[in-house]
Amino acid sequence: MFLGEKQRKDILASVRKRVLNNHFNVAGIDYKEWTTHVDDASVSLLSGDLQRFEAGIQELLKELRSSHTGFYHERPSRLFPQHTINATLGKWHRGDQQSWFFLDVFEGGPAHQAGIRPGQLLLEVDAIAYAPPDMPPFRTGTTHKLTICSPDASGRQDLSISVPGVKGKKDVPPILPPKAIFSSMAAPGVGILRITWFPGAMGLGFSKALDSAIGGFKDAQSLIIDLRGNIGGGLGFARLASYLCPDKRPIGYSMTPKRLRRGFEREELERVVYPSSRAGFARTLTRFALRDKSIFLLTQGLGPQPFHGNIIILVNEWTNSAAEMLASFASQEKLATIIGTKTAGNVLGAVNSKVGHGYWLRLPVFGWYSLDGKCVEGSGINPDISIEPDPVSLSIGVDRQLNAALEALSSPSAFSNFAAAVGKASAQ
Repeated sequence: MFLGEKQRKDILASVRKRVLNNHFNVAGIDYKEWTTHVDDASVSLLSGDLQRFEAGIQELLKELRSSHTGFYHERPSRLFPQHTINATLGKWHRGDQQSWFFLDVFEGGPAHQAGIRPGQLLLEVDAIAYAPPDMPPFRTGTTHKLTICSPDASGRQDLSISVPGVKGKKDVPPILPPKAIFSSMAAPGVGILRITWFPGAMGLGFSKALDSAIGGFKDAQSLIIDLRGNIGGGLGFARLASYLCPDKRPIGYSMTPKRLRRGFEREELERVVYPSSRAGFARTLTRFALRDKSIFLLTQGLGPQPFHGNIIILVNEWTNSAAEMLASFASQEKLATIIGTKTAGNVLGAVNSKVGHGYWLRLPVFGWYSLDGKCVEGSGINPDISIEPDPVSLSIGVDRQLNAALEALSSPSAFSNFAAAVGKASAQ
């Protein structure tokens, strides 16, 4: 593909305009300084090869210091593994050497179907060696050749992963998301939900599937919610948050750039219960059609659940966005124990917009704040119990984080403090 100088000017002008008009400036960026950098870089961006043009705009966007920010073509050549082969990669340090290892491998995805299991090392992709911090590129509609081995460097093998082709829809880039919900009994009386993402902007389809999964836990007195590797998504996380407590209570609040610029008091924000139907969403959207959309989002008040007071949430560095909003709510309200590693710190709400000639700009347009007024953006959620993943253990089927959750749930006194906190909060 060729882009002339005029086409590049159009794209750059569109990116600049959208950033200045819509970007949620959680980092306090000086836009005058940023636009000066854009002007300085434009000389090199308007000429030269296409790869340098794309990389140059990406570098300018990095200066905004916000998540959910990106520049890509409608036929992207580089995507994260969780968006293509449905797996995440962890960093493993061995002395002076660093390696990628498979951390989360989602059931039914291309990596799982190819026989890849957590703990295995990834050495090469398409005959090119990769090691941290260089993330290997993946694409949809492509068959990739991978070289993997065991953590002890034995069992080296080459295999192929076929990633189905995906066509982007409206403002959604062409990624291959995993199946959203997996449910099972992890042990007698212990249900486990693995949530890989929250599909749908409104999340009504996800909510229905979640109701069905939880309805299957008839004998579950404890619940493990596995959010490791969760790629984020829409408002369906509020339905899951509603299952964590019996009453209607604030989950957190959203903030628009306009409201952030002019200042606000949290107490002034309107409180909105997460709607349970399309009609409910229609009524809510009508209410806020001409108003600022900075609101407190509330749970639905689903009533007591048998697993209340005995909930564990598993997280890791690939737990993103809406999943972090859920973990933050559960942690602050003492509704669950968080086990794993610190989350990504990517909690801004974003939209994808066309900027011309097949290119898209992904830009955060609202912020999300926890109940104490803190924005988790850039800081993430710290677990109550920190347990690092171990590729050696994973490679032989031992999940240390999950085992820690099961061990905690097996102790009658493990959640006494959380149960008391839930009961006290419910009575207020």
